[in-house]
Amino acid sequence: MSPPVPTGDELVRVLATLSNPHRLRVVAALAGGRNYVSRLARELDISRALLQVHLKKLEAAGLVTSRLELSEDGKAMKFYEVNAFAVVLTPQDIVTAVQTLSSQSSQSSQSSQSSQKDERDEKGAT
Repeated sequence: MSPPVPTGDELVRVLATLSNPHRLRVVAALAGGRNYVSRLARELDISRALLQVHLKKLEAAGLVTSRLELSEDGKAMKFYEVNAFAVVLTPQDIVTAVQTLSSQSSQSSQSSQSSQKDERDEKGAT
């Protein structure tokens, strides 16, 4: 059985989220198992602030989930793990998804604004 075809809005959200190389690296790192922010930032060699920006976007897209846990010494640690997902697209899937877009003009505008905001976030968080 093939996975359900995403709606146009879901497709735009997931593809836009995965279009950033930092977020691809985060997903790849979390594919090996859950991790907490400080360790993940060290492993990816990026600042915690920049990592948090990308984790929030991945979580908003439903690609990762987080859980706050207490360590043995009582320190709060936020763990992230990747959610199972598959992106399989055919031209017909895209035709179907486009028919469900909430607004084609606002989507392309939002996508452009999102890309510009990503660039500003990265510059400010490094």
